[in-house]
Amino acid sequence: MASKIPVVFYKYDASPFAMKVKNALLLKKIPHYTVDVSMTAPRPELSTLLGISYRRIPILAIGSDVYCDTSLITSILERRFPQSSGYGTLFPVRNGSGGKRDTGMIKAWTISYMDRVIFPLGAACLPYNKFPAEFVKDRGEWLGKPIDVQKLIDAQPHIASTLSSHLTLLEEQLSDGREWLFDTESPGLGDLSAHFVYSWIQYFRALKGVLDPDHFPASIAWIARMTAYLSSSEKSNAAPFEKITGEKAAEIVTSSPFEDPSVVGFDTIEATRLGLVQGNEVSVAPDDSGKDVLTYGILVGLSREEVVLETRGTVGSAVRCHFPRLNFIVRSVGEGKSKL
Repeated sequence: MASKIPVVFYKYDASPFAMKVKNALLLKKIPHYTVDVSMTAPRPELSTLLGISYRRIPILAIGSDVYCDTSLITSILERRFPQSSGYGTLFPVRNGSGGKRDTGMIKAWTISYMDRVIFPLGAACLPYNKFPAEFVKDRGEWLGKPIDVQKLIDAQPHIASTLSSHLTLLEEQLSDGREWLFDTESPGLGDLSAHFVYSWIQYFRALKGVLDPDHFPASIAWIARMTAYLSSSEKSNAAPFEKITGEKAAEIVTSSPFEDPSVVGFDTIEATRLGLVQGNEVSVAPDDSGKDVLTYGILVGLSREEVVLETRGTVGSAVRCHFPRLNFIVRSVGEGKSKL
């Protein structure tokens, strides 16, 4: 692998968020390893070997640092593989801006709109009535309540109409003839975040006719343009990868160096607000789906953007597991409640 620090991408092929990270690696031109995991829990490649019980996929390891949630993964890829070192960028400059980039607002738009508004609407239009009972049960546990399949199916026409209204906003954004969503010199995170959802749902039977070329010509052209760009990058082997087993991945991850801990640091002001102490045991979980599955570890880093736990699985050596601060809850583990 050409990268000095090994990158290991844990994914399963049917995951749309894994596709988003795969495309981010393409845009960044980062060589990596891939590990295929199960669509449903448990995933011993992570929970047993590395001590990470977090149940969402994808997960990305860079050296001995393991990053959870695509919102953090994309930021970290930019931090650890900067454009100044010859990699691609997820935050290209705006056309005619003199080098200006819309980083914060594109992150906010991605997290708050595409990931938490548009994606759930699309996911609700999956054909749950055709899925195996095991998968439906697993997703119900993930959401924290049983899935009423018939209720979901009955709601899909309303969801299709809602998505049509959201597409009107996308069409308006593209109506001035720009090539990429945020009028950048090349596609970036904003394009990836919208493309992975709309390209995923465009063939859903429940959404047939929503992506109407008569109503959304610019949007459909942009989806096709983005698909072609990514396909070309993949064909040119922009981000070469090698498939490995979970056992091999654990060996690579635990024998690699950590990122300099001072990069994240420890914000004592935020720690005081949260009632946390560095070196104590904490739990971290999402504040929405999957919130009942906590990851436990020793708190080693805390900033306004991320929280870092040290975990240890059966491989023996510790890894540092990073989570975003936004949309995640970190709590101190009380005496007698330790999971380590």
